[in-house]
Amino acid sequence: MAGRTPQPGIAPGEDNMQRETEKQARQAKAVTEPGKKKPAEASASDGSFTPIAPDPEYILQVNALKKFFPVKGGLTSRTVGYVKAVDGVTFNLRRGATMGLVGESGCGKTTTGRTILRLSGSKTGGQVLFEGREVYDLPPKELRALRTKMQIIFQDPFSSLSPRLPVGEIIGEAVREHGLVPKAEFADYIDQVMDNCGLQPFHKDRYPHEFSGGQRQRICIARALALNPEFIVCDEPVSALDVSIQAQIINLLKELQEKYGLTYLFISHDLSVVEHISDAVGVMYLGGLVEYGATEDIFAHPLHPYTEALFSAIPIPDPKAKMNRIVLEGSIPSPANPPSGCKFHTRCARCTERCRQEAPRQVEVEPGHYVVCHLYDR
Repeated sequence: MAGRTPQPGIAPGEDNMQRETEKQARQAKAVTEPGKKKPAEASASDGSFTPIAPDPEYILQVNALKKFFPVKGGLTSRTVGYVKAVDGVTFNLRRGATMGLVGESGCGKTTTGRTILRLSGSKTGGQVLFEGREVYDLPPKELRALRTKMQIIFQDPFSSLSPRLPVGEIIGEAVREHGLVPKAEFADYIDQVMDNCGLQPFHKDRYPHEFSGGQRQRICIARALALNPEFIVCDEPVSALDVSIQAQIINLLKELQEKYGLTYLFISHDLSVVEHISDAVGVMYLGGLVEYGATEDIFAHPLHPYTEALFSAIPIPDPKAKMNRIVLEGSIPSPANPPSGCKFHTRCARCTERCRQEAPRQVEVEPGHYVVCHLYDR
């Protein structure tokens, strides 16, 4: 059988090598050349962000954080796309402060908190600096030590507590595992932690199903507090509780913060609670922050159209008061296929042609008050 004629001046073995090199060059060009369609794998980990340097002023620095989940399809279950749950979130958090994270269901609030704590596998892109160190670059031994400094309080206290363990063992399991206190002082230490969270020593031998919802959340708080953390993600810790119990848990969190100098990332749907407990507020929409600033500035002068609509839904405890509710038209876009330009333009009454074509950048309208909207990008 006649083979392929080698090119002049090239040996037969070198011909195959040259063809393979040209093939790799064409593939690389298809990925990097502007205007060319990227493979799904390349679009999920482009790493297009500017790294930031550690700043000792902040305990937590989040820079262009991304977390995409693959969408499988076809007979071979290959990756056909990605759900962009967190898409370029950036904020800084000072030690001892509380940042509220608000937004409608499915916007990526919980995924943001879990990605910061490295509980959702690997990140897709961006930086997470805790006390100046990249969380995702830590070796296993240092990551294990960091677990005691970063904790989480889950939304549903009952499902996050083991039904087969008594409360004393639930609170003290991680303390024993990390060897935080000597064995002789273990029982007294757990009693002290429970007392700080409003629980009695005789509760140690009871099981989670024997407690009310508010008491279960106190157990979750005690479990996180037992490791002597510096930063806690509060993932809607009061959403499943009655209003009176909500006030008790919020007051408990504030007391613990003042006593131990804790830093909170407080995720919630209840804007009234966020206004009460937070020093700064970030508003999320479809995986990204659309507005960020001090609590007083955000609530007194919301800038982004989505923030205005969100705040207009806050109930007023006065039956005679008239609410100027802003009703958003259209449906929420899919995070697996977000719209081009501004992600909010499909529901925005102030949308322009520029909003449909060009993604807005973050603009500092007032000192410390940032918004991602073309209306303020002059």
